Amino acid sequence: MNDLDALEQQSLFILREAFSRIEKLALLWSIGKDSCAVLWLVKKAFFGHVPFPIVHVDTGCKMDGMIEFRDKLAKDWNLPLIVGQNTAALKQGIGPQMGRVTCCEALKTDGLKAIVAEHGFKGIIAGIRRDEEGTRAKERVFSPRGVDSAWNLHDQPPEFWDQYTTSVPSGASIRIHPILHWTELDIWRYIERENIPVVDLYFDNGEGQRYRSLGCAPCTSPIQSRASSIAGIVAELETTTVSERSGRAQDKESEDAFEKLRANGYM
Repeated sequence: MNDLDALEQQSLFILREAFSRIEKLALLWSIGKDSCAVLWLVKKAFFGHVPFPIVHVDTGCKMDGMIEFRDKLAKDWNLPLIVGQNTAALKQGIGPQMGRVTCCEALKTDGLKAIVAEHGFKGIIAGIRRDEEGTRAKERVFSPRGVDSAWNLHDQPPEFWDQYTTSVPSGASIRIHPILHWTELDIWRYIERENIPVVDLYFDNGEGQRYRSLGCAPCTSPIQSRASSIAGIVAELETTTVSERSGRAQDKESEDAFEKLRANGYM
């Protein structure tokens, strides 16, 4: 068994544990590389079947091609897709001009909370990794959330020998992170090995630019790169010293902006 096989087996175990022990699961799909890898892992864990809803929180600000990719893959794979949107906030004109943390709170966090409340989900599977951002390094694999989806990063359950806490108070929920132990390089190597579809925005657009992390168009910048294939991306990542989320504007609004967003229920 090689390193990717070991990572895959642990993730499959986590997904099956979540499915067997938590009622009303859903997978949060951002359309990015990580959540596409998790979606693939779900299909592997359940023998080609996706046994719970796939949730996408649409901010109305996604980059060109992301929604088209979402809809095509959902059709091709017959995914049980739920698309949610905070239409009230959009009608009020809430956007990055009001502050990126304010915008993310309204369009992403509140949008997700509304979906969880509407469908009564007890568990939300998310494709986050500890190496991506410092706040995410504080997460657990099975991470309890309060009644209002709040995350108390100072009160997290211990996780020893793959023993996970899955019980939560009435009205609360759990976030499940099956690729928390993966790295960005692991994800791309796995995508290459498994031939997992990803958005073309990750590759050189012909002008020496590509996106390393995908988000809303007003808040996400491309990087300088000639990587036009997954092999090119892997080679680039093996030597880079630049942060993966260096192009995400909301992370730069204040030193603890991202931690505050996650504490309030952000993805």
